[in-house]
Amino acid sequence: MGDDPPAETGPPLDASNGVSAAVEAQRTPEELVAKSIAPVKKQFLRPAPIRPFSKDQNDAVSEGNAKPHQSSVVKEKKSKRQLKRERREAQKSPLGICPEVAKRGDVTRCPYKDKCRYSHDLEAFKAQKPEDIEGECPFMVVDEPCPYGLSCRFLGTHKDGVADGDVNAHRRSSEMNGLSKNVQKLLWKDKVKFTKADAKLKALGLMGHAKSKLNALLKENGLDVSKNSDVTDRNDCSEFPSNTDDKVESNAEIKEDGRADETFQSDEMELSAEVKEEGGANEKFPSEESRPSKKARCESEEEFISGEADDGGVSALEKVVGQSYTQPEPEAAANVEFSENDKSLKTHPREKKLIDFREKLYLAPLTTVGNLPFRRVCKGLRADITCGEMAMCTNLLQGQASEWALLRRHSSEDLFGVQICGSYPDTVARTVELIEQECTVDFIDINMGCPIDIVVNKGAGSALLTKPMRMKGIVQAASGTVDIPITIKVRTAYFEGKNRIDSLIADMANWGATAVTIHGRSRQQRYSKLADWEYVYQCAKKAPGSLQVLGNGDIFSYVDWNKHKVECPELSSCMIARGALIKPWVFTEIKEQRHWDITSGERFNILKDYVRCGLEHWGSDTKGVETTRRFLLEWLSYTCRYVPVGLLDVIPQRLSWRPPSYFGRDDLETLMGSDSAADWVRLSEMLLGKVPDGFTFAPKHKSNAYDRAENG
Repeated sequence: MGDDPPAETGPPLDASNGVSAAVEAQRTPEELVAKSIAPVKKQFLRPAPIRPFSKDQNDAVSEGNAKPHQSSVVKEKKSKRQLKRERREAQKSPLGICPEVAKRGDVTRCPYKDKCRYSHDLEAFKAQKPEDIEGECPFMVVDEPCPYGLSCRFLGTHKDGVADGDVNAHRRSSEMNGLSKNVQKLLWKDKVKFTKADAKLKALGLMGHAKSKLNALLKENGLDVSKNSDVTDRNDCSEFPSNTDDKVESNAEIKEDGRADETFQSDEMELSAEVKEEGGANEKFPSEESRPSKKARCESEEEFISGEADDGGVSALEKVVGQSYTQPEPEAAANVEFSENDKSLKTHPREKKLIDFREKLYLAPLTTVGNLPFRRVCKGLRADITCGEMAMCTNLLQGQASEWALLRRHSSEDLFGVQICGSYPDTVARTVELIEQECTVDFIDINMGCPIDIVVNKGAGSALLTKPMRMKGIVQAASGTVDIPITIKVRTAYFEGKNRIDSLIADMANWGATAVTIHGRSRQQRYSKLADWEYVYQCAKKAPGSLQVLGNGDIFSYVDWNKHKVECPELSSCMIARGALIKPWVFTEIKEQRHWDITSGERFNILKDYVRCGLEHWGSDTKGVETTRRFLLEWLSYTCRYVPVGLLDVIPQRLSWRPPSYFGRDDLETLMGSDSAADWVRLSEMLLGKVPDGFTFAPKHKSNAYDRAENG
C-alpha cells in the first residue's frame, strides 16, 4: 500500500504499541522527536494499557471478549469443499432468503420457483432476521428504492415498505466497470481473441515461433538442446506457443481475502528447451509445427471474432453471445493481418490522450483499504485523482469476479485509473485490451514496485526491477495495444544501495509510458527508514519532458507536499498513500494550506460517510453490513495512529512518529486514539450495530508492528 513508518527508529514497544508515560514525561519534545515518538503534551499522557504480549502484535478480538487470542493458536484454514458446503447450508437456512423474494416480498417473483436454491420461507426469515440497526437506509437518503427489500437491516425506515420498480437503478447510475456475465462466461471458456494485443506482441517479437526457430537453428549448427539449457530472447521475455489466442492459464487458490495465489504456467515458461509438466516429468518440445495445440478449438464454435478491416484498421472485438455467426472468409482474415502490420495507420503515441498530473492530489492505489467507499470519502475531502486497488492480470483474464470488483468506479471519481500487475508482456497486453473494451478508465497503471512475496515470487511487482528489458517489453506491449495512457509505479531498486531507475527513466517515455511514480524505497528496504527523496529528485531531473514524474513516500501534511514541490520543481505531483489512510483530510489540508485540528465529532462524521458509502456499495442486508464492518475495522487499524494537532508540542505530525498512549480531549477522541482492536470493534458498533455472535477480527496487516504493509 503506502509507506509504513520506519521500523528502525524509536525504542522497542510492547504489544500495546505505546510508550511509558513516566518515561515520556521526563523527555523534552526534541528528544522525543529524535526517538521518533510523537511529542504529546504531558497533561494528555496516560500509562500504556497492559495487554498480553503477542509475537505478531495483532489483536484478534472476539465479540463480548476484549481479550486477544494467543498468537500460538493458528486458525485452521478451511478447504474449498468446506466453504462450498457451508455456503449451501447457509442458502438453505431461513436466513438465506431468495434475493428476488426479499426484494419484493412476493414468493411468486422468483423465476426459478421450486428449483431455486435459496429459501422462500418469508415467515421463518422474518422470525430469525436480526433486529434492525439504528439509522436510516442509505438508499432512502437518496430517494431510491432499496434493492434489498425485506433483508435490509434498516427496513423500519423504508417509507413505502418493500419497493417496486427498478430497484437496481441507483447502483447502475452511480457505479461502472462491472463485468457482465456473458463476458465472464466467455473468459471462463477461453473464447476471447485478443487481436490487438497479439498483433502488437508479434510486431515486437514477443510471441510466435521463436522457440522452434531457435531450436532448429541450434540443431542446424550441430548443438543439442539439453535438458538444463535455459535460453531467453534478448528482451528477457518469454516466447509463447503459436496458439496465442489461448488465454494465460493459472492454477489459482483463493485466499481468505478474496485474492488468489497464482501459479502462472505461462509466466513460468521461459524460452527454454523443455517444460516441466505438472506430473513432474521433463519432456522436450518437438518442433512447433508438429506439436499439437494446447487446446483443440473448432472455428465454428468461436463466439469472439475479429471484425473485418475498416478503412485499413482493425475493428474492436465483436461479441457474439447466444446467436449464430458466419465463419469469416480467408480474405477477411488476410485483410486483418495486413492492417495490423501497416504501421502508417496506427495511432502515434503523441496522438494519444494525455493526462496532466501536475499539481493534482493523487490518492495512491491501496490494497484492502483503498476500496470504492474509501475513495469516495477521499474525493469528498478534495482528492483529485483516484486509482483502484491492484488487480492481478491473470485473475482478470480468468474472469474472477472478486478481481474485477477492484476495477469498479464511482461516478464521483472524475479522474480515475486502475492498477494492474503482471509478469510478462503478453499477460499485461491482453489485460489492458480487455480493460479498454469493458471498462471506462482514464489511465492504466502497471505496478512494478509491489514488495510482497506472493507477487515477487511470480516475477511481478518489484521483481521486474531486476529485468529492465522485461519492463520495456511490458510497457511497449501495453501502450501499443490501447489508446488509454499507460503509467507505471516503481521503487528505487530491488536491492538496497543498487538504485537503477535513474538509468532507465530517460527511456521510459520512448517505451510509451505517460507518467512514472517513484516510491523512494527499495524492495529489500521494504518500509524501513525514510523514503529517499533526494534520489526521487535526481530521477525527476533526468526524465525527458514528455514523461511526468511523481514522487511517493512519507507525505503526511501540506508541509511535506510544499517541501518536495519547492525542492524539485521538475516533479509533476506527489502520490499520497498511508498519509491518506491515517488522516484522509490531508487532501483538504494541502488544498487549504493549514493544519486542521479536526475534532472527534468531525472525524466520526467521516466514518459515518464511509459507512453510508459502504452500505450502498456492499449492501444494506446482513452480509453487506458485515462486509462494511470488516473494511471499516481494517481502516480503523490505521486511523488510530493519528494524534490530534491540539495535543502535540511539535507540529505537524510525522508519518514516522510512534504515538504514545494518551487521553483525548473527550471520550470519543480517546477511543479513536486506541490501538486496541476491541476499541475498534466498539466504534464499529456505534455505526453498524452490535457484532454477531462469534465475531472475531484481526487486521490483515501488522498495523502495530510498523514494519509491513500490503502494496508497493
